Amino acid sequence: MSRIKYYIFVFLACFCSLVFAQIDGVEDADLLSLRIQERVNQAKLESDRGDYYNALGNLEKALEIAEKIEDKKSQGTIHTKIAKVRYLVGETDKANVALTTAIQLQRENSDYANLAITYNIKGVIHNTNEEYLDALEYYNSAKTLFEQEDLEEYISEVTLNEAKAYIALERFDEAKTQLEKTVIIAKKHDQKRTLSSALIQTGKVSSALNNNNLALTQVEEGLSIAKAYNIVENINEAYLTLSEIHEKRGDYKSSLENITKHIRLSDSILNVKRENLAPGITSQSINKYKDAQNEQLKQQIDEVSAESNFTRITTILSIALITILSLLTLSLYKNNNIRLKTNNMLHKKNDELIVAKEKAELASKTKANFLSTVTHELRTPLYAVTGLTNMLLDEKPKEHQIPHLKSLKFSGDYLLTFINDILQINKIEANKVELDPEIFNLKNKIENVISALSNSAKDNGTNLHFDYENTLPETFNGDQLKISQILINLLGNAIKFTKDGDIWVRAYKINQKDKMYTLRFEIEDNGIGITKEKQDHMFESFSQGSVQINRKYGGTGLGLSIVKGLIQILKGKIYLKSELGKGTTFFFEIPLEKAENVEAPKVEEIKKSNKMEDLDLSNVKILIVEDNKINQMITKKILNKMGLYCDVVDNGEAAVEQVKSTAYNVVLMDIHMPGISGLEATKIIRTFDKDLTIFALTAVTLEDKMHEFGEAGFNDIISKPFKQEDFEGKLYDVLSGKEVVSSFF
Repeated sequence: MSRIKYYIFVFLACFCSLVFAQIDGVEDADLLSLRIQERVNQAKLESDRGDYYNALGNLEKALEIAEKIEDKKSQGTIHTKIAKVRYLVGETDKANVALTTAIQLQRENSDYANLAITYNIKGVIHNTNEEYLDALEYYNSAKTLFEQEDLEEYISEVTLNEAKAYIALERFDEAKTQLEKTVIIAKKHDQKRTLSSALIQTGKVSSALNNNNLALTQVEEGLSIAKAYNIVENINEAYLTLSEIHEKRGDYKSSLENITKHIRLSDSILNVKRENLAPGITSQSINKYKDAQNEQLKQQIDEVSAESNFTRITTILSIALITILSLLTLSLYKNNNIRLKTNNMLHKKNDELIVAKEKAELASKTKANFLSTVTHELRTPLYAVTGLTNMLLDEKPKEHQIPHLKSLKFSGDYLLTFINDILQINKIEANKVELDPEIFNLKNKIENVISALSNSAKDNGTNLHFDYENTLPETFNGDQLKISQILINLLGNAIKFTKDGDIWVRAYKINQKDKMYTLRFEIEDNGIGITKEKQDHMFESFSQGSVQINRKYGGTGLGLSIVKGLIQILKGKIYLKSELGKGTTFFFEIPLEKAENVEAPKVEEIKKSNKMEDLDLSNVKILIVEDNKINQMITKKILNKMGLYCDVVDNGEAAVEQVKSTAYNVVLMDIHMPGISGLEATKIIRTFDKDLTIFALTAVTLEDKMHEFGEAGFNDIISKPFKQEDFEGKLYDVLSGKEVVSSFF
């Protein structure tokens, strides 16, 4: 008979398991989501009244449901709330474990708003542990994410926490800045609790900066708001702060009154907390909580034992279940210890990575400043080299001297190109290159680039072919200057490595959405090609095909790196295919917005001519302001060769006096000179002469300072060393009556 009972029991157990599994399987996910929210809301109520362990129980049950329905976003949020409760009961290590899990889940789900909240709590824990610098790192990350998600109302709490960390570090000026931000945001979003606390903390800062009268006003304002809205914690902190300020002022009576109020209110708050605490929340609450769990388990075992007469198999299964649970508990305990150790190690490594990141950023900034300074200092002597070389070539040198002078000119031009490329790379890496969109004719722009490089192609015996897709619009809105730089670099590169061959330039559409076009450009040549090994590194700085190719064809190895940087700024991409001995094709794709048609300027061949011959230069006077004797001589020679008369002074004060006494058509002003600088001299001149054309003739190249030249009153900038035809073109425009429009400001 016992055997029949056994089979009946097994059948019923299997049947019930199947039924319950089906019920669970069809349980509505929306209903489970509502249960999660109910548990979370209940936990908040319990946490607010100090019943932390029941709050923790509800959060853990909510987490089980979230894991069951694989709601990753809710899991991350719940882990954050669990961490906050564990922090409040002093379980800092477990709080950190929960925060680490929350951070991982929130990053995976791009839940940046809750990730910011998690970072803020992480900062508070570090702040409590007096790890203020670590706290500031997390506060900064939280603030960045709130700004990114346009959640300004949450930023006030973070800036308030930042201020408290700065106060602890006695960095009062930085604390003051953060508190000012807090006050602005709190007032904007009517956050009375935050506003009250910020004003009290501001009073602490003012007191620390020995401005006790202002400190009293600020704290009393914060106290007034706290009393109006019954914010007990802020009232209590205000009393303590007022006591300290009055003591510093020597008003011991007021100090005593406020400290007495603080003590009374502290006792009152403590009594309220004791009344609201759940019975288990005492100094031995954790042990009692665990004892309750053990007692519950014991009762379950007793019940199972009492029913053992029903069947022998029930007892066996119960013992097996208890054994498995014990093993699982032991395993979880060990895994938890391992996880805590791993987590601590990860925190340490993360701190090391933050330090390494800061060092790398400092090194990058130092490198950028070094390159800017060095290239600027190289330009001044290079002006003398290129200028003197051009002068010697124009003065009918002896036959055997011409090759030497041409070699010197080539070396000077190469060095100037190298300096300009370094500056361009430096600007791209420093994110100082900005887009300057305008409406332009794309087809005409490409034709202009091809025309400008046609002479170089003819010198190499190479034919240029252009194919523009018939259905592709010609007028777009984009940064035509950067597109020109890309095409000039790629086409110039193709010409350099293709002799007696052909080069094809193609432009066509690969995608379109409304007015946005994705265009692909191809520059194909049948030149020497690139090896497979070198293709992967072609867009790196100073990367070239080989030592032999560099010696034969020259180049700085920076052109393609510049091209890639410019294409990335244009939100495009570039790639290539090549076969050694058969040629190379560069492809780049960029998005461009179609615009209304504009009248396309004619493509003109670049012709060299002496424009000055068309002008009457007999009454033209130019003033050179330059302290370097060699540069004075070079600039004067260049002007004399054009048939222009000029005066020379070597400082800013003399330039001002000279302009007052003589009517000049153009002033060429150096910047760095003894006495007053060229900027100051120009500002003085503009006080009595608004119409005089003043060019800054300088080696300064940093675009972020170019606005200073415009503000000082310069019409344009001529960077040293300059190309003579460009210099002549600017002078011709001025002397022929054209309006000067600067490309710098």
